[in-house]
Amino acid sequence: MKRLKTAKGRKVSSTRWLERQLNDPYVKRAKAEGYRSRAAYKLIELDERFGLLKGVKAVVDLGIAPGGWSQVVRRKSPSAKIAGIDLLPTDPLDGVAVLQMDFMDEAAPAKLRAALGVNEADLVMSDMAANTVGHPQTDHLRTMALVEAGLEFATEILRPGGAYVAKVLAGGADNNLVAELKRHFTAVKHAKPPASRKDSSEWYVIAQGFKGRAD
Repeated sequence: MKRLKTAKGRKVSSTRWLERQLNDPYVKRAKAEGYRSRAAYKLIELDERFGLLKGVKAVVDLGIAPGGWSQVVRRKSPSAKIAGIDLLPTDPLDGVAVLQMDFMDEAAPAKLRAALGVNEADLVMSDMAANTVGHPQTDHLRTMALVEAGLEFATEILRPGGAYVAKVLAGGADNNLVAELKRHFTAVKHAKPPASRKDSSEWYVIAQGFKGRAD
């Protein structure tokens, strides 16, 4: 196991994080395979289990930075249209339209749709998480608000049969959100891909088989 030679001036927590990064097989694999982040393997593993990327032609990536998930989509579906959004800057990705803005901005959905360039998407994927404040209930509520906003957008842009996948925290989506997902999708499941660190509270909710809009 690699240990950092010096930790002068560093907090214990940041030293631990750096050591964990240095010894993380997914970090090493991401570097070797040209992915921008280890998070790419979460999508790869979810896709292996649920077939999320099979035949996709248009994909929206909510919380795109640094771009690992869109890289996976691009490699699996080279001709797919991809549009992503994030508050953080994202280095350009070939064939991916990236917006740097807050997804909760009321102008964001229309701009994302315009960036995608087509009326309907096959997949809306969200790796968004609210900045944590260290208070579990507050963190959960803030992240759930992002998941719900993503769901609302998904129901507006998905084609019938499309899918929505979103990061949730430990405990998964609450009962009200699960009920709402089941109202719009034929199958709703929770999963923790192996690439999610064991000590992480993150899970993903996978909703497939969009039933279509009432209109």
